[in-house]
Amino acid sequence: MRDQESFVQMADEDLDATTGELELEDRQALRRVAGLSTELTDITEVEYRQLRLERVVLVGVWTDGSVTDAENSLTELAALAETAGSQVLEGLIQRRNRPDPATYVGRGKVDDLGSIVRDSGADTVICDGELSPSQLRNLEQRTKVKVVDRTALILDIFAQHAKSKEGKAQVELAQLEYLLPRLRGWGETLSRQTGGSGRGGGAGGGVGLRGPGETKLETDRRRIRTRIARLRREIKGMRMVRTTKRARRARNAVPAVAIAGYTNAGKSSLLNRLTGAGVLVEDALFATLDPTTRRARTADGRVYTLSDTVGFVRHLPHQIVEAFRSTLEEVAEADLVVHVVDGAHPDPEEQVRAVREVLGEVGADRLPELLVVNKIDAADEETLLRLKRAWPDAVFVSARAGRGIDDLRATIESRLPRPPVEVRVVLPYDRGDLVARVHRSGEVLSTAHLGEGTALHVRVGEALAAELEPYLAATARADVGATRN
Repeated sequence: MRDQESFVQMADEDLDATTGELELEDRQALRRVAGLSTELTDITEVEYRQLRLERVVLVGVWTDGSVTDAENSLTELAALAETAGSQVLEGLIQRRNRPDPATYVGRGKVDDLGSIVRDSGADTVICDGELSPSQLRNLEQRTKVKVVDRTALILDIFAQHAKSKEGKAQVELAQLEYLLPRLRGWGETLSRQTGGSGRGGGAGGGVGLRGPGETKLETDRRRIRTRIARLRREIKGMRMVRTTKRARRARNAVPAVAIAGYTNAGKSSLLNRLTGAGVLVEDALFATLDPTTRRARTADGRVYTLSDTVGFVRHLPHQIVEAFRSTLEEVAEADLVVHVVDGAHPDPEEQVRAVREVLGEVGADRLPELLVVNKIDAADEETLLRLKRAWPDAVFVSARAGRGIDDLRATIESRLPRPPVEVRVVLPYDRGDLVARVHRSGEVLSTAHLGEGTALHVRVGEALAAELEPYLAATARADVGATRN
């Protein structure tokens, strides 16, 4: 085994390589990233490609930014591989202007990658990017092992963690959309057929099989397209149910708060602290995929909802964003986005950038945002001071230790939208139901108990204000009562 701290120097056989603004030494080396080995022995398989992610070598192409950025990206890829049940043996980075269109790392480096794979005993190569079908095929032919890209790895993790019917349907849709352009035929000539048409002149398969017929590849594509159409119809139906629930909350003037953030930033832990939701909490990427909505109350009794959402990650596959769009729309329809950041992460600023990029894709970038820096008990003081200077309005908490939760709850309450209509009413004592609704969904400014009923000075939604209109005639008495109170 080569020293993990060393550089592997290789002759540059890439015909497209140019030095340009990149240093020649960096271009001619695969940089090893130290400290990526894991000890997991679980094995998982991804449906369709039957991937065995057991002993893997990670490969990244460093095109811009600093070497720290490139190593952080590969470290995150190692965490993804570990979550999928892999043992990471090596982490390699190549400096290039852009990934090679044929082999990702450049034709001059593939043989060196193959020798590293053989020496380490790896059975899979995972690339830190989305590969084209030709790149996948070329890399597998040259390295003689399975090759997986970042997108397939994330889809595998999603497939393991989806529990609800909607979550499973969304993951399967994303997998099929990823798989469709990457299907492979039976051999170079695609001559194996499921049936002949009886017409001559085609790319025949021998006696009794002459004619174009329908290849196995074509059959698979047709079946996948049929399945994709069915899944889209199912997800559309589930979206209507979700939309109906949102409309009901809107009619009742219940403010909605969405908890968004990077995967493993502590969103579920925060939801549990704020509402006692009992959501699964695990130190793993994408531990929870299915959205959870729970009720919470402000100090003055108003009800609002808190919704946990799927975690984000840098370069989140577009298939995932599209498949989970109905779930992510929970964020776009919220009144406030609580953006959770992992304060103990090596690059929290990059986390924020990646999350805001996805929020922009679903139209949630225009919503009010409250930054919450979590895990302050695990972050160093220098990092916390830097983040406080960068984000002076952020709230710093530890969901695990319970630090800062009261401040966070108060800040959320202060950011909730105020009911638009201010009224003064006297409600008869036999209308306790209206009093309860006012306290539940409105903002009570003052209360007094008079002989004919309860005098309230409140702010409420338009629908509730219309129901209170018959009781507005006693506003003068309500003023007196409020003054006495």
